Amino acid sequence: MKPGQGHAIFTAECSHSFHFHCITSNVKHGNQICPVCRAKWKEIPFQSPASDLPNGRSRINPVDWPRDDAWMTVVRRLPSPRLDATRQISSLFHASEPGTFDDDEVIEQQHETTEGNVSARDAFKKNSIGAIEVKTYPEVSAVPRATSHNNFAILIHLKAPHRSGGQNSGDQTTFSPLTQNSRAPIDLVTVLDVSGSMAGTKIALLKRAMGFVIQHLGPSDRLSVIAFSSTARRLFPLRQMTETGRQEALQAVNSLTSNGGTNIAEGLRKGAKVLVDRKWKNPVGSIILLSDGQDTYTVTSPNGAHSRTDYKSLLPISIHRDGGAGLHIPVHAFGFGADHDAASMHSISEISGGTFSFIEAEGVIQDAFAQCIGGLLSVVVQEACVKIDCAHPNLLITSIKAGSYRTSMTADSRAGSIIVGDLYAEEERDFLVTVNVPVDESSDETSLLKVRCIYKDPISKEMVSLEEANEVKIQRPAIIGQPVVSMEVDRQRNRLRAAEAMAEARAAAEHGDLTGAVSLLESCRRALSETICARTGDRLCVALCAELKEMQERMANRRVYESSGRAYVLSGLSSHSWQRATARGDSTDSTSLVQAYQTPSMTDMVTRSQTMVFGNPPQRKLRQAQSFPARPQPR
Repeated sequence: MKPGQGHAIFTAECSHSFHFHCITSNVKHGNQICPVCRAKWKEIPFQSPASDLPNGRSRINPVDWPRDDAWMTVVRRLPSPRLDATRQISSLFHASEPGTFDDDEVIEQQHETTEGNVSARDAFKKNSIGAIEVKTYPEVSAVPRATSHNNFAILIHLKAPHRSGGQNSGDQTTFSPLTQNSRAPIDLVTVLDVSGSMAGTKIALLKRAMGFVIQHLGPSDRLSVIAFSSTARRLFPLRQMTETGRQEALQAVNSLTSNGGTNIAEGLRKGAKVLVDRKWKNPVGSIILLSDGQDTYTVTSPNGAHSRTDYKSLLPISIHRDGGAGLHIPVHAFGFGADHDAASMHSISEISGGTFSFIEAEGVIQDAFAQCIGGLLSVVVQEACVKIDCAHPNLLITSIKAGSYRTSMTADSRAGSIIVGDLYAEEERDFLVTVNVPVDESSDETSLLKVRCIYKDPISKEMVSLEEANEVKIQRPAIIGQPVVSMEVDRQRNRLRAAEAMAEARAAAEHGDLTGAVSLLESCRRALSETICARTGDRLCVALCAELKEMQERMANRRVYESSGRAYVLSGLSSHSWQRATARGDSTDSTSLVQAYQTPSMTDMVTRSQTMVFGNPPQRKLRQAQSFPARPQPR
């Protein structure tokens, strides 16, 4: 109202602004075209009652829910919060914002331990989360002593400790899948697209999904919400999700209305600023980004053609996973519907170390959010790093295959490392290291590698170092029969081979060669079907083949690829490169998707989302994890 001199301002999806009363008069006479740029409007302002609108269209309303939104009654039923004078809801939406977002709510002081290195046994004694499990698997158990073996594969398997507390019982709307003292509290910023294209069912489902997130955050967790369209605004600072905090957050989300263009970069800048400027810090910080459209503020080339936004240069360094200042803010991006910019959203997630999910069916948005926060609310390991050293004097490391995780190798190829970062409760990681095994006629056994893992316990805030390195050894007999290849190694080779084929097929499709892309996927599918794992009916191999087949179908022609194929492939690549669950596709057929990375906490949260009754929700089902029997999953 301030810039309008007392009159309301309407900002159209083309980003041009007008006095509300002026433009409604213009629209009333049938003019639905911007007077400035001549863009045709899809979302237009009305002053008439909804019953008077032409074609049964609903007017834009900043407070009312859509009339047919029966499943959102859980938010409507909340009692009006009893707020003190300093925390009025109206103050959350003032036009001006502070220059520095250091007005975050104070975190209650917790017992601080002196930082230092402790052993895994000592950490366990201090009632922390327990130790990471590290296992190694050589490609074969024996190599003839008079024979060398180049590119010999060794699998390094990590598994994060399980939660130390029990499951919350009682009301399913209780906030967390883990007890509050068994996990690290989180500072979560949600960056939400409220542009004109989100009008109607989309924004109703977004509000409903945000209601689920808010209800499941604990009192030590803090939330801030950024809404963006043509510009971005912070609805409220980082606030603890106590009962009052949750009610205020629900009311703030309830107030969202769709209008204007799509400025993803501005939304992310403001979201990152909330976490960078905060005065207090919870151990885990993350951003959830959702958008259903193309960034209408894309940089254009001199000839006027649109070029893809370079988010690496536009976004603050704090979002970059390889950025400085020790601050790492992963962005978990959700592309909503057929019109979102999957390539840009995937790029944002890769830059930051987050995941990219493709929400094809509108009704699954809450389940997708549930899966994501099921992980974020179960972080039990931080700053994990795997150290690899050659044990034999003549051994050399030839490669470290770790997907998108940062790896390094010394100049003499005698040592390497993998930066793993945060792990959710019971989350697993598999990395393949290849070495050149030398001739060794002096011994019946050869030590190949020593593998160590160090990480930070987010509860005790101490660095934990596993007491003993895991040593990889193979037998060196004079003669051996047919070597038996490790199923674990073969399985991970198949996963990496499939991910490489997906990346190559995507590159071919982007260059217009859909036939070549389909051929690459089919060749990989045939190769997988001939592996040892396939012959034993390995479920991961079967699931990978099904995923490759679905990608082939989504590359049938240019229209299908543009509407869903690109996003489906990119969400699959994100999942495999980070070994972390993503939502993708219409999420209705559990047989065609590899969700080997879904943790028990994620599964539990998705189940809560699917079983909570909000009236009559639309039919929806997020694809569940497939459990692969080679490594039994404790529950």
